[in-house]
Amino acid sequence: MTTRADDPEFRTRVDHSLARFVEAKAAALTVLGPDLDHLTLAALEFVRGGKRLRPQFCHAGWLVAGGSPLDEDFVTAAASLEWLQGSALVHDDLMDDSDTRRGRQSIHRQFEQLHRDEHRDGDAAGFGLSAAVLLGDLMLSWCDEMMTTAILASPSMAPRVGAARHFLDLCKTEVVAGQFLDVAGQTRERLSVAEAMAIVRFKSAKYTVERPMHIGAALAGASPDLIEGLSAVALPLGEAFQLRDDVLGVFGDPEVTGKPAGDDLREGKRTVLVARAYDLADETGRTVLRERLGTADGVEAVADLIRTSGALAAVEADITRLEQQADAAIDALGPQAQTVLGPLARSATRRAH
Repeated sequence: MTTRADDPEFRTRVDHSLARFVEAKAAALTVLGPDLDHLTLAALEFVRGGKRLRPQFCHAGWLVAGGSPLDEDFVTAAASLEWLQGSALVHDDLMDDSDTRRGRQSIHRQFEQLHRDEHRDGDAAGFGLSAAVLLGDLMLSWCDEMMTTAILASPSMAPRVGAARHFLDLCKTEVVAGQFLDVAGQTRERLSVAEAMAIVRFKSAKYTVERPMHIGAALAGASPDLIEGLSAVALPLGEAFQLRDDVLGVFGDPEVTGKPAGDDLREGKRTVLVARAYDLADETGRTVLRERLGTADGVEAVADLIRTSGALAAVEADITRLEQQADAAIDALGPQAQTVLGPLARSATRRAH
């Protein structure tokens, strides 16, 4: 039985799986007092309403490798990747000092506000920071626990737990490496396009698309050749996804994206957009980048330079090229992959949020 990886019913089942998991955790922690309710509720609210891309790409790998679309234990295993995503985003917002996420307050801001609302002693900002670090760590732990428990509960998946855990462990290491490259890149005057693309690959492409697909495929007993074929799809697709994210971060509608426009420029991130602008701008434009990138009042000037220098058009061309590579790799996997994965691949990069 073949279905699409982006089946709405699958996303609904992921939502229910996450809610059941948090309800069980909240019940177990209630003996420690009401403060823990704030933490578990914040966790559930934070993952509510996400795009569910990582579970869906895990689902794609599972289906392409012959897994059953009706396997509830697999749904739970795939859903666990939302905790990995949640952990990364909570910590990312903290590192970037972001005020919002998905149109709501970021976690550290929520707990700052809780501190003020309840007239607690001490520093509200410090409380928010501590809560965000701890919640991010908790979500990372939940990813491991939820996935491993679900796999071991399934007679068909349990023998493959080692293979799936191998790809999950790679994923966690790679995303931290990508995040550190991103942070370190902000301390340098400029990055080359190749260096900026390395950040894209490790911070997003592997973590969002490749490793989730590998986990799903491994749980269905995929061959090494299929794992390799999925990588041929995942890497260009994941890179196109992150480049689209970068474009939306500068030029997207905050009402749609849920994040203020220009945050990456305000934070001084050396994205591919910025690297392309350095290559294409004249010396006057490079002076704008050196002096205005990473400043609160420089967002408009840098965004305008990205557009007028041709950097935006160049990155759009990069996205198109990568999409074509991914489409060709999907076609090479055959008709089943085209049905299962094609619509999800297209929606990942052709989006407004």
